[in-house]
Amino acid sequence: MRIYSTENPLALGQAAAQEAAQLLNQSIERAGRARLVVSTGASQFETLEALVSLSVDWKRVTMFHLDEYLGISQSHPASFRRYLRERLLDHVDMGETYLIEGDWKDPTSLLLELTTVIREQPIDVGLIGIGENAHIAFNDPPADFSTTQAYRIVTLDEACRRQQVGEGWFDSIEDVPSQAISMTVYQILECRAVISSVPHKRKAEAVRKMLTSEETPWVPATALKKHPRWSLYLDRDSSSALNDVPVEIVRL
Repeated sequence: MRIYSTENPLALGQAAAQEAAQLLNQSIERAGRARLVVSTGASQFETLEALVSLSVDWKRVTMFHLDEYLGISQSHPASFRRYLRERLLDHVDMGETYLIEGDWKDPTSLLLELTTVIREQPIDVGLIGIGENAHIAFNDPPADFSTTQAYRIVTLDEACRRQQVGEGWFDSIEDVPSQAISMTVYQILECRAVISSVPHKRKAEAVRKMLTSEETPWVPATALKKHPRWSLYLDRDSSSALNDVPVEIVRL
């Protein structure tokens, strides 16, 4: 685990994107291709904006994403497919993409299809955000740490749904879908490297809980602490609750 603290979200995004681009380029040089998992949400804005400006042979990159609301169309303002197109795919010439079609008529067959393709080769880089309730992907507390599935249908808790309203994706909690398709904790940990961009004051308590708790499904992000190649990027606000926490933080 490596923890970095930056002055603001812009600097955080630039630093996280630099590491991601370096790892992708190393994979391309080593194997001729790279595989990437991308998360979404307001906390990833600066990282993705910086990443698309960096030199990566995107034609050699295969992209997966973490989660999508069940039953939502790609035209909905909160659709993560739409998010990824607007902030990533419209800006680079991506080799292959595997988006989660949340409105697929048969979710079971979709889960099987996604599982088949994601397990063809290891994922080189996972850009994995952390929610206000310390979720990773849509694995809300208590997250299932025992499943070895790649994707599953999950029920979103109230804190998660309120975060979506607070970030402006929905007008009210009643508008937020109650279920989603999510990559599992197990599959996230299969990434060769994980990079977590976690800016903003509203994430400070989740960061503190994650770093001060033993591994527990009630704080899902604690699972990341056992990953051998995990980088956590914070800004001044998201690290503001760590003054008395005995962790080594590199100031950038």
